[in-house]
Amino acid sequence: MTLWSQFFIPTLKESPADAEIPSHKLLIRAGLVRKLSGGLYTYMPLGLRVMQKLTEICRQEINAGGGIELWMPHVHPVENWQDGPRWAAAREIMFRVDSAGDGKRGPREPEFVLGPTHEEVITPLVKAEITSYRDLPKNFYQIATKFRNEIRPRYGLMRAREFVMMDAYSFDAHDEGAVKSYFAMKTAYERFFKRIGALAIAVEADTGVMGGSYSHEFMVPAEVGDDDIIYCEESGYAANREKATSALVPASHVDAAPAGAVEEFPTPGAVTIAALEAAPYSVPADQQFKTLVYIGDGKPFLVVLRGCDELEEAKLGQLGFGLFRPATPDEIVPVMGARPGSLGTVRGTIANPTALAGIFADHAIRLIGNGTTGANKDGVHLRNVSVTRDLEITRFGDFRRVKAGEPCPKSGHPLKSRRGIEVGHIFKLGTKYSDKFGAVYTDDQKQSHAMVMGCYGIGISRTLQAVIEQSHDTDGIVWPWAVAPFQVLICLLDPQVPEAMDLARRLAAAAERAGADVLIDDRVERPGVKFKDADLIGVPLRLTIGGKGLKEGIVELKRRSSKDVAKVILADAETRLATEIAELSATAGR
Repeated sequence: MTLWSQFFIPTLKESPADAEIPSHKLLIRAGLVRKLSGGLYTYMPLGLRVMQKLTEICRQEINAGGGIELWMPHVHPVENWQDGPRWAAAREIMFRVDSAGDGKRGPREPEFVLGPTHEEVITPLVKAEITSYRDLPKNFYQIATKFRNEIRPRYGLMRAREFVMMDAYSFDAHDEGAVKSYFAMKTAYERFFKRIGALAIAVEADTGVMGGSYSHEFMVPAEVGDDDIIYCEESGYAANREKATSALVPASHVDAAPAGAVEEFPTPGAVTIAALEAAPYSVPADQQFKTLVYIGDGKPFLVVLRGCDELEEAKLGQLGFGLFRPATPDEIVPVMGARPGSLGTVRGTIANPTALAGIFADHAIRLIGNGTTGANKDGVHLRNVSVTRDLEITRFGDFRRVKAGEPCPKSGHPLKSRRGIEVGHIFKLGTKYSDKFGAVYTDDQKQSHAMVMGCYGIGISRTLQAVIEQSHDTDGIVWPWAVAPFQVLICLLDPQVPEAMDLARRLAAAAERAGADVLIDDRVERPGVKFKDADLIGVPLRLTIGGKGLKEGIVELKRRSSKDVAKVILADAETRLATEIAELSATAGR
């Protein structure tokens, strides 16, 4: 048992000015963390207890899923990253490590960097240690601190510069084994989030800079989430916004035949979709072709969408460019012959088509059939433009952002959307890293093959805050049983009364025998202060001992998640307390 007076829980009445969301406010007010600088936090004793519980539950489930724990350095030689497949893309989010000595300014290129993740460390390690198929499969993991150069850290632990993560890396001999390892980890994740009392939805996700063939994010639904979950309750389909697709263009769709000859018309000053929608042009956005110019690995390429659609930029990753970005007007004019607002892809109108790496059109433009697009002349557009007859297209693909209400790709029912917080991510990497680092094994025929990899991450510190965001009320945190810093709070209203303190210790011992962590609030404070702090820190089960109750022969029992208060006679207190603990323990994670 722990006495509040001998512990340290610095609660606050008011929220800090820079805390924007409920969970961030409660992290500070409940004394879980304290800010050092933007994106850097000290875990106070109460917060550390939660982190330790999350870590241990995570460790148990990853071990059960076949993981083998190790510990890797956080300071990485930059050569490891330069030799890997993503240095150009990853370096902008990394911290360099240079000497702080007087006059020892770092070189232009860093010698060491702080690791945001460890593919570039684990793959050379496995290459050196494993050479035979007999030693596969293997899945190594660690639970450790990571570093990310967040330019605008915010929301407390949600977007921090230093954070705690479980990262795991599987190595298999064959693709079939890699798939098995992937889904074993997916199951381990599901068990972890269930045990800690968090609703986390596995959604299809973009592989991003990590690469690989497919991935899933685990998202905790929350209004302040940093991503959108697109889902269908009927089919079970779920994907994040960057990956989501729909059946907007049905499989039975037949492209419209050309409606007439292409015709130029002047559009002075009309350089936006909205301007063409307005009079005198009155062209609906869903009948306009929108042409965007990007630079991929130094070469321009075009993306064509409907005017009513938004580009989902992450989907451009499927095009195979290592780096891509929007082109500037100065880069656009020499290629297209016009400035943004008058661009199009009608054959013969592009000034320098050979400069392009490709023209990529979203499938949904087929719903236009015949529409309006720029003429690649400033202030001029074209009407009666046929997708099949007139547009120069290298290939079609899925590049648009899906909207709620569109048909589900599995069931056809309307898709729904809600915000979510990413707390975990799993990737089937394939051989992207093993090829680059030469991580190969020899099979039973003495033939060499690249190991097939997967990588997996759970943001432990981010999960702590996500649980609070999902489980709180106007009075404070409502901790799930398994991760609560303390599970039973004995609120002693008259700590100076020896009989009251003796009873508190006796009941605390009974609660510990039943398997609960116990905190005794023995502070000399007003009852109102104690009750407010109890609700703020969110201990699941509160037992109150007061002088008046002792005279009546009762104590009060209350669950944090309920408004009901039960009066329990002293003779039954230990039994009732053990029963409540057993019920809360049994229902944890269900």
